Amino acid sequence: MREPALNPLKPPVDASVLLGVVMRSQPTVLLTLRTAHLSTHSGQIAFPGGRQDPGDADAVAAALRESQEEVGLDVSHIEVLGTLPLYVTGTGFKVTPVVALLDPAMRLQANPHEVAQVFEVPLSHVMNPANHCRHAVEWSGVRREWFSMPYEDNHQKRFIWGVTAGILRNLYCFLSADPD
Repeated sequence: MREPALNPLKPPVDASVLLGVVMRSQPTVLLTLRTAHLSTHSGQIAFPGGRQDPGDADAVAAALRESQEEVGLDVSHIEVLGTLPLYVTGTGFKVTPVVALLDPAMRLQANPHEVAQVFEVPLSHVMNPANHCRHAVEWSGVRREWFSMPYEDNHQKRFIWGVTAGILRNLYCFLSADPD
C-alpha cells in the first residue's frame, strides 16, 4: 500500500472518513460528489468525512459526525467495524478511514453547501483490481502516483480518484492480502 508524503512545511491535519458499505443484496459503497464551490477537493468524489474537531472523542466520532452533517446519515443505521491504517495525503491530511456497515433503510439528505450528490457504487466494482487504474506525473521534480476507479452508472461517468480511490485500493489490498 502506498501513501503520499506529507508536506513538511505545514503540520498534518487529522481527518476521518466513513467508508460505508450499504448492505444491499449486492453490497455498495456510499460516496458523495462534493460541491464545486468548496475550497478543497471541490467537485471530487469522496467519502462522507472531514477534519476532526476538538470536540470529537476520536476518529470514529469525527467520521460519524461528518456523515450526519454532510448526508444526514443517522448513527442508528451504522455498524462500525473498525478503522483502516491512516492514509496520509500530499496535501497534509492524516485520514482515518472508518469502515462500517450501513442499513439500506437509511434516509439520506445531502447538505447542499458541501454535497452535490450522494450515490452508491457496487462494492464488487471497487474491489475488482481490473478497475484500478494507475497514474503517474512528474510535478516540480517529484513523481506523483495515484489510482483511479472510473465507474459509469445510468450513463453517468464517475471518476473516483485521489484519496478516495487510494483508500478503496488499500481496502482491496487489506482484504486480498495484495501488498501493492
